Amino acid sequence: MKKCRITVKRNSCYKDLMEQYENPISNACDMKEGQVFIANGWKKPDNFCDSAWDSISPFVMTLAHGGENFYNGWMKNKKSAMISCNDGFRPVSFFIEALEEDAD
Repeated sequence: MKKCRITVKRNSCYKDLMEQYENPISNACDMKEGQVFIANGWKKPDNFCDSAWDSISPFVMTLAHGGENFYNGWMKNKKSAMISCNDGFRPVSFFIEALEEDAD
């Protein structure tokens, strides 16, 4: 099993949808563009958003176990995926890539 690098690539925010549908919340998302996490195999990195992990963990698990080429050529790098979290108001896009380094 391999380690995977997870890089925050983009934070989006749909204020019109938030104003129309969301109850105000005090702490929505802490992810910052450029932030990097290393998953030790399929294990969630420390301080990684639980909700985002629910969205990306199947891809991390597949890449960590040697899987590749999602959706028949979707990504230029077959050992990677671009996945967004499931927050419909402020989705975060993550670039996930398998590393050559073995998991602990």
